[in-house]
Amino acid sequence: MTKNTQRTRRSAATVRRTVAAAAAVWGLASCGGGSPLDNPASIQNPGLSGSQKLAFAYFQYCVFPVLLKPLPIRFEDGSTATNTCAASGCHDNTNGTGGAFRVIGNAQPIDLANAANTADIIRASDMYKNFYSAQGEVVFGAPLTSRILVKPMVDGVLHGGGQIFAGAQDPNAAPIQYWINNPAPSGSDEFSTATYGMFTSNVPSTSNCKTQ
Repeated sequence: MTKNTQRTRRSAATVRRTVAAAAAVWGLASCGGGSPLDNPASIQNPGLSGSQKLAFAYFQYCVFPVLLKPLPIRFEDGSTATNTCAASGCHDNTNGTGGAFRVIGNAQPIDLANAANTADIIRASDMYKNFYSAQGEVVFGAPLTSRILVKPMVDGVLHGGGQIFAGAQDPNAAPIQYWINNPAPSGSDEFSTATYGMFTSNVPSTSNCKTQ
């Protein structure tokens, strides 16, 4: 074997070792393990604290109607328009361009008094999909940092749909704020009848929504 051949093989082995070491470092980094890149020894994603849920009944009868209501819109250039949050081009589930928040506008109300409508059946419904999507825009217990409110208020964040709520006390913003501030009692699910206190009577379908 010539000296040139030996040097070539030693160089190839060195390259292989370097690539393997780099791959090991990259693997540790991408998995969140400790590495020479100073990643922490482990990365944890803590779950939500507490066990409370937002109220499904209040969403269905008080928040969802706001999403369907034609509302005046003010744009940055001073122009105005009228539209709904669920409109095509806004948050419509099929044709909307409004990001992750999606609304199925023709979702049918669920008869919560019907025992046949179990939690599993409700959770498979279009109305629940709307409820679930809206919750994704909520900071639990903090309405004024929840995107479902601050974006249509254009409060420190951009909103392609313009300013819809003049502020937190806007009559159309009030139900959303109340919903976020009044979750079901700890240990109850989102369907708990304890949340019916958010209405003027214990029959949500035929009563008015409280907002304070």
